[in-house]
Amino acid sequence: MTEDQNQATWSVAEWHGKMLVDRNGENIGRLQDVYVDIETDEPQFGTVKEGFIGHHLTFVPLHGVQVGPDDLQVTVTKEQVRAAPDLEMHGEELSQADESTLYHHFEQNYTPISTPSGRRLARR
Repeated sequence: MTEDQNQATWSVAEWHGKMLVDRNGENIGRLQDVYVDIETDEPQFGTVKEGFIGHHLTFVPLHGVQVGPDDLQVTVTKEQVRAAPDLEMHGEELSQADESTLYHHFEQNYTPISTPSGRRLARR
């Protein structure tokens, strides 16, 4: 593990509960969970709660996140997050189909590894 990966892994524990803001500085919501690529342990997505009634978790990409003292600024817009697909969680990992859906929605390259579940994003 490189020093950068060590720093990212250490920082993830500090990220829980921080406000996520979009690339324009608009509040998206408080970070609930972080999903990492289990092969590299690099953070890939976070979740925020949305809705006033019947809260549901929405995924937000963490690629290129800028860590501030009070918030985390992501590279996508609030509108992209609100339009993100709703995914049903089954355990601690996302299915390959759900991973692919998220990556494509946020216009990120998705290259599944050669396992039945794809990249294998797991909650931390």
